[in-house]
Amino acid sequence: MSVVSATPRLNKATTPRSAQRRPADRSGKSRNRWLVPASQLAVALALLGVWQLVGSQQLLEPVLAKTPAQSWDYFTNAFKSGELWTNTKSTMSAVLIAWVLAGVVGVVVGVALGLVPLAERIINPFFDAANAMPRLALAPLFIVVFGITTTAKVALAVTLVFFIVCSGARAGVKSTDEEWLRLSTVLDANRTQVFFKILMPVATPAIFAGLRLGLIYSLLGVVGSELISARDGLGQLVAVYSSQFRMEAVYAILLLLAVIAVLLNQLMSVAERYLLRWQAPAQR
Repeated sequence: MSVVSATPRLNKATTPRSAQRRPADRSGKSRNRWLVPASQLAVALALLGVWQLVGSQQLLEPVLAKTPAQSWDYFTNAFKSGELWTNTKSTMSAVLIAWVLAGVVGVVVGVALGLVPLAERIINPFFDAANAMPRLALAPLFIVVFGITTTAKVALAVTLVFFIVCSGARAGVKSTDEEWLRLSTVLDANRTQVFFKILMPVATPAIFAGLRLGLIYSLLGVVGSELISARDGLGQLVAVYSSQFRMEAVYAILLLLAVIAVLLNQLMSVAERYLLRWQAPAQR
């Protein structure tokens, strides 16, 4: 028997289907990798074109109909003068302080409520009532208590972020599979081992989801407080320029806030993927 005849030939019929589909799958993934950013860029350009059309053709009131070029002129001048940098720094420092404080307290309280069902049933009606309260209505109260300071902005943002993070942590702990808890009892695991080996790994994705959403709401809370009363900050700039009917400046600041929100969300996504890399891709 010759070597040639003994060696089986690999053809389309004998090749596994997974191997046959692999080049197509790779090309599809590569195509999708470029399709999403290209589509996003197309949508952004379309929105910019609509804005230019509305502003140049005066389709709105003259006070409101400002072009992207006018907003860009304000943006460059304000950046050179330091106005945007100073106020952005003030806003973001309050955002990060509020997010860290509310995140730590929210995770601790949420995990504690998830571990103690009796305490959760007692506190839940008060928790829901406080969460349903419009927090912007508390801004004047915080300003009276803390004055027109960064503390007032942080306090308002904390009231928003705390409930989001707390709810995520509580739901994450309660989502633990009962079979895992029974198995840990059979294996004679102590409470510390159950907490760190079962409960926290299960709750971590929900906690990260709450922290990511809480970061955006921290920005909303700080800017909302600045709109009402503040010495500095992007929200205060929006309030001042709105009262002066300088809408090109308002549009530029709102776009800056939108870019900041997108960047914060992307940073949290990267951090989440890195810190939760031990999970299967389907779980992330």
